[in-house]
Parts: sequence; structure tokens; C-alpha cells
Amino acid sequence: MRRFVPPYPAEFQKQMVELVLGGQTPAELSRQFGCSAQAISNWVAEDGRKAAAKAFGKQGLDASEREELVRLRRTVARLEQERDILAKATAWFAAKNEKTSTPSTNS
Repeated sequence: MRRFVPPYPAEFQKQMVELVLGGQTPAELSRQFGCSAQAISNWVAEDGRKAAAKAFGKQGLDASEREELVRLRRTVARLEQERDILAKATAWFAAKNEKTSTPSTNS
């Protein structure tokens, strides 16, 4: 059973990121401050993504945009699969039709 842990304040997260960038490990900080090492690693990764996006002049995707992107990628994959199935079916029916058709005699 998971217990609810309220989110850490942004300032706390920023300080943890700075400490990791300064050379401390997430495990050390976890023991010292009582938050999980995974949470600290996630904050560092998110900070890196934001820094990279800023360097390229782009905004990172927010949660709803990431969800939409995942949904759209699934839809594209499904549509491509359907297209491939229809192309194979069309080729099969065309080949079958060629075998069963008789040449017409228009004389």
C-alpha cells in the first residue's frame, strides 16, 4: 500500500538539483534529507530537459502535451498497421482475380 507523499516545494527541488550538480549523489541526499533518491534523480533529469529546451529556444512539453503525443503516436501506429493490412489484402485479391479471370474475346 502506497502512502501519500505531498510534493516537495520547487525551491527544495532546485536545491537538491544544485547539490547533485555540485557532486553529491542522489543516494547521499536521500539519506540526509529524507526524500527518495529516485525523486532527486527525476528532478535532475527534468532540470536537464528544461536546460536543453531553453538552449534550443524551445519550451518543453507539459504533461497534457506529452499525453496527447503518446495518444497520437499510438493512433499513427494503428493506422499504419491497418494500411499495411489493406495493401496486402488488395494485392492478394488482385493476384486471385488474375488467376480466375479469362481473357476477353472482343472480335
